[in-house]
Amino acid sequence: MDGSETGWGRQGEPAPRWRALLDRARLGGRGAEHADADRHVEEQPAPPPDPLPRRGAGTGWTGRAAAVGRAPDGSYGAEPGYRAEATFRVDPAFRADPRRDGEPAYRADPAYRSDPEPSWRAGQPYPPDPPRRADPSLAPEQPFTAEPRSEPSWRPEPARPEPLGRAEAPAESRYSLLDGGYRPAPPPAESRYALLDRGRYRPDAPPAPEPVVPAPRRPLEGRSGRAEASHAQWRAPEPDPEVERATGVLRRELGTPRVLAFANPKGGVHKTTATVLAAATVGSVRGRGVLAWDDNELRGTLGLRAGSARHARTIRHLIHDLAQIEILEGNTLLSHLDDYLRHASDGSYDVLAGEESPRFAQRLDQFTVKRVLELLRRTHEVVCVDTGNNVESPNWRTVMQAADQLVVTTVPREDAAFSADWMLDLLHEVGMGELADNAVTLISCPTPGRTSLQDDLERHFATRTRAVAVVPYDPALETGSSIEYHQLQAETRDAWLKAAAVMLEPFAR
Repeated sequence: MDGSETGWGRQGEPAPRWRALLDRARLGGRGAEHADADRHVEEQPAPPPDPLPRRGAGTGWTGRAAAVGRAPDGSYGAEPGYRAEATFRVDPAFRADPRRDGEPAYRADPAYRSDPEPSWRAGQPYPPDPPRRADPSLAPEQPFTAEPRSEPSWRPEPARPEPLGRAEAPAESRYSLLDGGYRPAPPPAESRYALLDRGRYRPDAPPAPEPVVPAPRRPLEGRSGRAEASHAQWRAPEPDPEVERATGVLRRELGTPRVLAFANPKGGVHKTTATVLAAATVGSVRGRGVLAWDDNELRGTLGLRAGSARHARTIRHLIHDLAQIEILEGNTLLSHLDDYLRHASDGSYDVLAGEESPRFAQRLDQFTVKRVLELLRRTHEVVCVDTGNNVESPNWRTVMQAADQLVVTTVPREDAAFSADWMLDLLHEVGMGELADNAVTLISCPTPGRTSLQDDLERHFATRTRAVAVVPYDPALETGSSIEYHQLQAETRDAWLKAAAVMLEPFAR
């Protein structure tokens, strides 16, 4: 740093005289011109440094603010044109420039006052309170006299023992005693189910019941006078004699194959149901040789409600191959005919399903129906035929002429009974009065209970036919789906046994 400057951008005071002698000795006796030249080089003024930032108004913070302006240079290298001197010494006679003002003193913020209570000034005492004067109108207070202690009228309740399994009440807080005698309410009682979850509740076990000692039985005395031990024996219920008789009738020989025709010109009178259940009842007793044929020319449903559909063959397929099957005999005939039949789930009877196409009715002429009936008689002992509703068709009349037993089906309704009565009159007119007189009237109950109309129908048809049989209502038949004989109630099966025995009794031997 040159002696003529202070390093703060200000001119310093003139160098002393001894500085010149020191410089001459340092230059090693060089001439004055060299010294002057060097001095002129050294005394070239340096570029003025950046002005220092000025501090603003005092804010009570005595530190320095960060410099603003050009960013300081991070390097510490020497400036160009500056030559460091190894013999530099600080001038002890250096004095600060009196023209430079010192660092400004800190000034307190005029808005801030250190006196928290400016209105209060020391040295001014408060004025004393005026002396109080007693009010002459007031009587002097009586001296306090302690009252004698008396026994309190209430007594604290004795502490109750805490029941087993109850949680302890929390300790009373000491602060609650200071709130005007406030006492917190006791906690609610816990449920026994909550205590069970914690494994703490143990209900009292009920006392064990005393064992019951049976009273000793008195031994029975026999005819000899000696005591005999009694033994409980199971006895089967006595069978119904009528059911036993009906079963015996169905097991008898029938002489020749028999055809049972189920007829009523009106639909919805349980003709199909009666045909299926009659075949199932007879087949359950005889075991084999029973067939149900759907001879309804207007798309009957017997094939859907009875038998397992192993195939889709019907009466139409049988008639198509009837010439080849008629010439067969024995087991060969049975095996070939079996390809056109369906079988019940328990194997008790067979089913010959009707054709679903209504155009096939024209092919069931009188001659064809006789051939089919003759073929079925060669292979089965009992043939149950479900007839159609057209009494004028050759098919219906051919079945009536070939039938051994006519079964008139009806329900306890006036329209169904009128249709059955009209059919009997028609049979008398066409020369089949004997078949009508030997017929069996079968009344099927579609609902539970018995009505007065049913009693009237039983009395009426008892005068027109050989017998009247009644079969009760069964919920298994209400849906109209597949008929399963083993699903019927015992009462219904017994009624069908009696009805089937009435149908075949004239032919039993």
